Amino acid sequence: MHRPKLLGISGSLRRDSFNTQILESIKQVIADRTDFDVFRLNEVPLYNQDLDIAPAIPGVAALRDAIAEADGVVIATPEFNYGIPGVLKNALDWASRPYGKAALIGKPVLTFSSSPAFTGGVRAQAQLNETLLAIGARLIVRPQTVIAEVHNKLQNGRLADTASLDFLIAGVNDLITESAQPARKAA
Repeated sequence: MHRPKLLGISGSLRRDSFNTQILESIKQVIADRTDFDVFRLNEVPLYNQDLDIAPAIPGVAALRDAIAEADGVVIATPEFNYGIPGVLKNALDWASRPYGKAALIGKPVLTFSSSPAFTGGVRAQAQLNETLLAIGARLIVRPQTVIAEVHNKLQNGRLADTASLDFLIAGVNDLITESAQPARKAA
């Protein structure tokens, strides 16, 4: 039986990022049935088409390779000024290339947002999903997963709020199911 390989991408560079802690929580919960790697965006440079050449520069190559090797991707975003952080948009710009051949095209992706605000980053998640649709990723269709007041739901570097974690894991289960389906390339 195939053991799914999932990739988590945190849209935050902060050392104690809420989103990275949540991805690590997912990794812990599903460790018995999947391989789950968390990718940090610290080494991905600002997108510059002049640098978008073969072979790809190391930070970009690592991102693209990690996406290509994964059966499915979980992207976690904070909300900065009602939108996704520049670092995440930048990484998605790199990951969307080469045009028409990017590893994200047809790749199943689950998104979630978290924020100390009571809205949980819902606007950032909508913007993230819109960007992924433009790339041609295969979004997991389910109710939005937003973790509001996230700073009150983490303990010892892990998501301790059972309701939030259970809802998030249900989404990951949908991602695992979808990642077992044959790849479909966007038209």
